[in-house]
Amino acid sequence: MHTPDIVKTCWQEYVAGDTPFPAAPPVGLRREIFDSWQRSKAAGVSPFAVDNTLLEPDALDSLLRENRKFIDLAHPYIENLYGFVRGSDFVIALTEKTGVVLDLVGLEGPISERAKKSSLRVGCRRGEGYSGTCGIGTCLATGLPIQIWGAEHFIEPHHGYVCSAAPIRDEDGEIIACIDAIGPSEGVTAHTLGMVCAAADGISKEFKMLRAYEEMRRANQTLDQTLRALSQGILLLDNNGIVTQANRSATAMLKLYDAEIAGANIRDLLDLPTSDFDVLALRKNVSHREMNVTNARGVRLSLSVSASVLKGETGRKISTVLILEERRQFTKAVTKAGGFTAKYRFDEILGDAERIVEIKRLGELAAQSDSNVLILGESGTGKELLAQSIHNASARAGGPFIAINCGSIPRSLVESELFGYERGAFTGAQAGGAPGKFELADGGTLFLDEIGDMPIEIQATLLRAIQTKEILRIGGNRTKHVDVRIIAATNVNLAERIENKGFRKDLYYRLNVLTFRMPALRERREDIPVLASRFVELYGERMGL
Repeated sequence: MHTPDIVKTCWQEYVAGDTPFPAAPPVGLRREIFDSWQRSKAAGVSPFAVDNTLLEPDALDSLLRENRKFIDLAHPYIENLYGFVRGSDFVIALTEKTGVVLDLVGLEGPISERAKKSSLRVGCRRGEGYSGTCGIGTCLATGLPIQIWGAEHFIEPHHGYVCSAAPIRDEDGEIIACIDAIGPSEGVTAHTLGMVCAAADGISKEFKMLRAYEEMRRANQTLDQTLRALSQGILLLDNNGIVTQANRSATAMLKLYDAEIAGANIRDLLDLPTSDFDVLALRKNVSHREMNVTNARGVRLSLSVSASVLKGETGRKISTVLILEERRQFTKAVTKAGGFTAKYRFDEILGDAERIVEIKRLGELAAQSDSNVLILGESGTGKELLAQSIHNASARAGGPFIAINCGSIPRSLVESELFGYERGAFTGAQAGGAPGKFELADGGTLFLDEIGDMPIEIQATLLRAIQTKEILRIGGNRTKHVDVRIIAATNVNLAERIENKGFRKDLYYRLNVLTFRMPALRERREDIPVLASRFVELYGERMGL
């Protein structure tokens, strides 16, 4: 409790007079006041006149704009606090962290004249470095709620007031502002500081909520922008199947409009009973599950779906994140990662022999169409080299190049290699099934090497797939459309195989649209020096010679 007479005497000696400050505050003078007086005197604050320094108009406008949200947030609390002291000649001031006044309520009645004399207005400075010991300045300097009574103020013109000030802090505990109730000495009680503290606490809590909301909004904006930038489709589903968020890629993959997806139930967007699996029944994460499903418009979709099941603290599922990829794009990525690409181009087919030059010319023409190609020739004549060159010169160059040797696969596995299988199709099948070479080659080229060794019982299924561009996995019940160019090659005489009932004539004619016959080296002897030179160079590089 302050002692007015002792405080006044101390002020006259230490503040107004030249008496040096003692090592400890005299009895009756609070330590926080004693310390503040010393700080104020060291800062050169005059104890007899108020510093009327105001912010420059441009600087003040900038400061008010910068703090507009905070001022608007705090003003109702100031008004509410003022309602308790209205008519008691009080002023409520809000400042920023350095003590510049941002808002004032109560400049009416007798106190208004005194406020004008002390330059109390928006834009004035009330930090200790300008106003010495006072409610605002000392509160900000100490970081503590405080009441400054009468002669405890460093500046004499303030001795007729009592200031009750409390700091306002942000979510990190840093002081961002101060609220101060300024009134006549006779009208203030210890409870005034309690009301000010309550107002400061309310402002602080609401400011933290505002900052948290803004942070959450920024995070959501960042998330939304990130999701929009992803080529993968993203769907966030709550436990009822409602789409809480979706990016444009997901909208495009589902072949729907944004307005149809936002807030809709996934059951209304997709005919889940026609799907390979129910995304709402997931209880654990899945990766790259194939999903063939019909959308609300009746369009059949072929997607690769990964899902992350999000759980709360109790372990219960709270939402599901679906990551969608178009099956063809996913397949392209898989085949590229698996090395299913064509390396060779026409300029790597060496030779100046007339037949080789003509094959390269016709091969470049063949690359401009999507017609099936049949390449004949002995082993080692470069049949796959030509096949890869045609692929790389075609519009399918960006797609996969899948090669399969029909003669090296056990007869029992040829069908599953070509067309894939569903889970549980046979003993030893992968749990999720597996795509065949036709699916992996979707959008690209399927090279069927040694086609003459294809088992006769599989040839009918192969013919149907080439004709309809649809395949049926082993154990499946729905066909899948595939966009594949066929290039076949063989070193056997297919005419003899057809004669001997070892090869279907209709399949032969389906494959034999554009035909190439690769000559053996003995038929192009003039290319021996060219090839020999190339091999010497190649192996010399490999051996460092």
